[in-house]
Amino acid sequence: MKKSPRSPKDITVLRDLARQYAELAAKPIQQERRKLWADHFSLKHTKTPILATYGMWNAWCRDVFGDARMKCSDPFYRSHERWLRMQIFHDSIGDDYILEPWIVQPASVKGNWGRMWGVTEGNIPSGVDGGAWKFDPPIKDWSDVSRIRATPHEVDEEETRRNLSRLYDAVGDILPIDVPRTPCHSGFMADISTSLARLRGLDTLMLDMYENPRELHRLLSIMRDGILANNEAAEKAGHYTLSSHSNQAMPYCHELEWPKPNSGPRRRNQLWGFCAAQEFTLVSPEFHNEFLIQYQLPIFERFGLLHYGCCENLTNKIGILRQFRNLRSIAVTPSADVAKCAEQIGADYVISWRPNPTDMVCAGWDENRIRRIIAEGLNACRGCFPHIHLKDIETVQGDTSRLARWVAITRSVADAI
Repeated sequence: MKKSPRSPKDITVLRDLARQYAELAAKPIQQERRKLWADHFSLKHTKTPILATYGMWNAWCRDVFGDARMKCSDPFYRSHERWLRMQIFHDSIGDDYILEPWIVQPASVKGNWGRMWGVTEGNIPSGVDGGAWKFDPPIKDWSDVSRIRATPHEVDEEETRRNLSRLYDAVGDILPIDVPRTPCHSGFMADISTSLARLRGLDTLMLDMYENPRELHRLLSIMRDGILANNEAAEKAGHYTLSSHSNQAMPYCHELEWPKPNSGPRRRNQLWGFCAAQEFTLVSPEFHNEFLIQYQLPIFERFGLLHYGCCENLTNKIGILRQFRNLRSIAVTPSADVAKCAEQIGADYVISWRPNPTDMVCAGWDENRIRRIIAEGLNACRGCFPHIHLKDIETVQGDTSRLARWVAITRSVADAI
């Protein structure tokens, strides 16, 4: 492969981190975790898997892993430095997160967040640092629907080769480099719910279900068909691979092939899919079914297995989710009733229980509170297949050690039940 110009300091930093990461990813514990998740998601009783996830959307991560804390000067190398540092840090937490023995350089796939539908999805900031913004939707009048276009599946192969060459030149002899070409209309950008609220406005959407159902159904049909066309083009191009798995946890099970770098083409029915409906959390089960699930079904039933839910309360919607023939995992969120969800889900699906991060690590540290809440939740899930997923960790109040301590406490409680 043709070599590209390199910054000696940046390369030295990356190579050192890549060696550290490769050593951690090669530990036998990673294979043990793969089997744990595969058994768990294949509905076999195991010890309770524990997972903590976070990213640069969280305030504490921006402090700990922000540009000022990185050593690479080139933004391209800095992004990989950040990823490696976050992965190495994650190993210290001690949860069941898997460090895969490769590094990722995504292909340059067409599609930018905020412009996935050919229009600008605007917002009005609050003026307060970290404050909530208000939607400024581009579809203010139903005539604006004529401007909506799903992003076609396209890959800039020249830019992809250039980026791959730079990373290969830096660490290609230390770690394999995976180059996923998963289409942009995947996950949140395929669940319709996320983009719908941005296109129409959340408050307006609520009224549309009553006042403009025909126009709303027309918009939903356009979105469904656009996403399907994008996904079908990607599959035809051979761009779904074993890197395209997605289930908001560790995408392993015994029914599907396990993640693998540069696996070559796979069909959607060989992969995990992820779907959510956060914007519909306060919508009735009837309207959730009519104005969302009926449009999500054709998109996500094409996948081998499906996880449904992110932060939305699905307590009263378990019944309508059963329409997904490939459903395997359901999110039980901080606002959900764990006992009621567990009673309805039983042993039919995996329960991805997400305890409130405020109670766990974000607002003070109370070990007794953690133990009580985890014990109550797991007792409510007896006979089910739960895992515990701590996510949306906005702050650790300057104490990153809380994450490892939380894992240790949670594991001790889970092992005792």
